[in-house]
Amino acid sequence: MAVDRVDREVPVLIVGAGPAGLATSNLLSRYGVRHVLVEKHLGTAHTPRAHIVNQRTVEIFRHMGIEERLLAVATPREQMANNVWHTSLAGRELARIWAWGTGPDRSADYRAASPSPMANAPQTRLEPVLLDAAREHREADLRFGHELVSYTQDVDGVSALVRERATGDTYRLRCAYLVGADGARSQVVEQAGLPIEGESGLGGAVNVWFEADLTEYLAYRPGVLYWHAAPGTPFLTGAGTLICHKPWTEFVMVIAYDPATETVPHTEKFAVARIRQIVGDDTINPKIKGFATWTINHQVAARYQDRRVFAMGDAVHRHPPTNGAGLNTSIADAFNLAWKLALVIHGQAGAGLLDTYTQERQPVGRLVVDRAMRSATEMAEVHLALGFSPGQSEEEGRAALRGLDQPGPAGEARRAQVRAALELMNYQFNAHGFELGYRYREGAVVSDGTPEPVPARDPELYYHPTTWPGASLPHAWLDRDRRQVSTLDLVSGTHFSLLTGLGGEGWAEAAAAATHATGVAIDVHNIGTQDGPVDAYGDWAALREVGSSGAILVRPDRHIAWRADEYTPRAAQALTEVLREVLSVPGTRPTASVASADSVARPAPA
Repeated sequence: MAVDRVDREVPVLIVGAGPAGLATSNLLSRYGVRHVLVEKHLGTAHTPRAHIVNQRTVEIFRHMGIEERLLAVATPREQMANNVWHTSLAGRELARIWAWGTGPDRSADYRAASPSPMANAPQTRLEPVLLDAAREHREADLRFGHELVSYTQDVDGVSALVRERATGDTYRLRCAYLVGADGARSQVVEQAGLPIEGESGLGGAVNVWFEADLTEYLAYRPGVLYWHAAPGTPFLTGAGTLICHKPWTEFVMVIAYDPATETVPHTEKFAVARIRQIVGDDTINPKIKGFATWTINHQVAARYQDRRVFAMGDAVHRHPPTNGAGLNTSIADAFNLAWKLALVIHGQAGAGLLDTYTQERQPVGRLVVDRAMRSATEMAEVHLALGFSPGQSEEEGRAALRGLDQPGPAGEARRAQVRAALELMNYQFNAHGFELGYRYREGAVVSDGTPEPVPARDPELYYHPTTWPGASLPHAWLDRDRRQVSTLDLVSGTHFSLLTGLGGEGWAEAAAAATHATGVAIDVHNIGTQDGPVDAYGDWAALREVGSSGAILVRPDRHIAWRADEYTPRAAQALTEVLREVLSVPGTRPTASVASADSVARPAPA
């Protein structure tokens, strides 16, 4: 083994090359921040793992300039349309629902909310997209087969000991900040002493990755998830759930089990027999590609950082795969932290800005963990409504299913119970508000003095766009230079954006003054003016919630930092003080009157 050597000094060291780590690498590169990424494995994910990619995540890929690359390898939205419960794919279909906003009652909501569609992209396809893009940047030094051994931190930075696994040689890296994106068994979290709250080991599951042509069973009811529910099989999960990763030839079969009393053989013989049982076809010959075991946890870190060390992704939120939230939340963690690191490293923000990472992201992590666990529990309602129960015999299960086919009041009541249980599944498979509607109620935001808007519809099922500070910038289509752009496309790099309209031309001078005072660029967009983007449909006017001369200050991660209802002569002072507050740089903390630019902001409608 070689003697430790000092390899280099870099602003940021990233540990882990999963979705969170690779997204952080891409974002830092786009923001001009040099970094080293170490990953103990020799490549990206070797099994599919997480796969649902929601609209917010595709928007982040759009921000990174690689949305089209992702969509090129993903299953398109229209082929994600159905969730099916069945006794076997060749046998009886028990229930079916529209999923992921594809139903006629929800598709318009999803189209209106974002310029980007939902997608299905397992980590075996998503991670290479991120990796290929990361390798294109000279700011990134990507080291696979290298693992973090330990680190120490002081007031000036972090010293990390890294081992090259192939040789056993160790070396030291000196960095200003360390980002732990090293998964559920995070060494970074453990060494940082970040407290993990909740329960672990609540159950076990085995993923069996395989190839088989199931076109005849699935093409007419395209979807991602096919739930087995047959008499004589385990109550909650049947013989296994099928996840379609490539229509209609590549799948993962998920087999749940109790690790305390059961084992699942990692053998081709077992896997083939179980697949044939679920499909209901003894003639198919699936090709087994791999096995992976995982546990069900319900955990979130109480804080996401320790001084100069940060953690993200599965390292700090661990939960069942219900709602498909894990990958998406991990990439959103990266989107939140990367611009803050960049501005601090570039000397444009105070170190206090980094403290807002936990303030903003930890409540979202807790929300995700709790919702995922609740959804996992609610899955039982469908099986109960179908007439299944724990410990039930096969004949009892068959009798229960026959009850669904009975005419008259008893049969109608049973079928109504199934419909009610399926409605509950919308909180997992059509939870648009849960996916897009989270807001940062404290952190790098400045209140405009208005109360948080109260949603008119269920906030988990329905997304309610708002420009209330802390919310994500609402999407609206605009025309610019004879092409269509989203309001989200007006935000670029580490620049802040200021959106205003007719009568708000003075905000350009105010933004220039704020930039001069802070060194942070502000791009001003006068929407609807002769020289600005055109709000052809009037959608932005309906969404902006401020007057035409008012302004909305948008952070680099497309969350609203602040807003003012109208332009006033004190706009430059207000904007400068707000920006200093957001960036945690010395200056006068804005008062309520200054924060609203001496105007009375309109309460945001629901």
